[in-house]
Amino acid sequence: MSDHDLSPEINFWGDTPEQDYFNLKGITGSKSYFKSPRGLNLFTRSWLPSPSSSPPRGIIFMVHGYGNDISWTFQSTAIFLAQNGFACFALDIEGHGRSDGVRAYVPSVDLVVHDLISFFDSIKKQPKYQTLPRFLFGESMGGAISLLIHFLDPSGFDGAVLVAPMCKISDKCIKVEEKKPIAKRNPMRYGGKPRLGTVMELLRVTDYLGKKLKDVSVPFLVLHGSADVVTDPEVSRELYESAKSEDKTLKIYDGMMHSMLFGETDENVEIVRGDIVCWLNDRCGGDRT
Repeated sequence: MSDHDLSPEINFWGDTPEQDYFNLKGITGSKSYFKSPRGLNLFTRSWLPSPSSSPPRGIIFMVHGYGNDISWTFQSTAIFLAQNGFACFALDIEGHGRSDGVRAYVPSVDLVVHDLISFFDSIKKQPKYQTLPRFLFGESMGGAISLLIHFLDPSGFDGAVLVAPMCKISDKCIKVEEKKPIAKRNPMRYGGKPRLGTVMELLRVTDYLGKKLKDVSVPFLVLHGSADVVTDPEVSRELYESAKSEDKTLKIYDGMMHSMLFGETDENVEIVRGDIVCWLNDRCGGDRT
């Protein structure tokens, strides 16, 4: 198991203990480890609507980006979605956060995809979730991985939310200066140069995805900032135009950068969050059959 477990518990929101913070936000949060079929111990989290509220309206399976993890600012979106009635689940992929692996080294994205499908399937099998609509949610590299999951399991999800998906590679990111120190304080964030093996693997994956955009059939919402210099908004536009999905929505936000769900101004974050929840709500009219 990762030696990150020995780190003191610190959070992006400050000194409030985690469970107290979740209670203040009106949600239930939990964390655990999932042993993948290939034997890796992968750190997992869930963020659920409060038991005192209505049952979940849908399940959201979330995938973080490169060098990131699920325990820092990534939680802010999951908490927001749980407050809006969605049961959210995520894990730290190999080499990230508190999961097994060499830090920030992803030798095989394909193996990561299988780890995630295995974990997501373990949630889907639980009786209380079997009839609910299921959505993928991926940020940056997680958006690319979400598309790969869709290709392997085309009927396994009712929709996908792709936030600045990495279907092509670039550099830089957070706009609001006072939010940069918060991102950098993440004790598990990898801030070094991307490992060569990982870069080669991501180039392979993005090259593959670029040729497969026309085969995307899942309903999706793709969101991108026009000023993103990390991933290319034009590729999101190409995804929207090429995909064979009958239900597809593109949102390009003028002047926004890569970190739209945390690094932007609070007003901009609220706009993006609102668009995501509106899209999800429109697709949760009833139980999954």
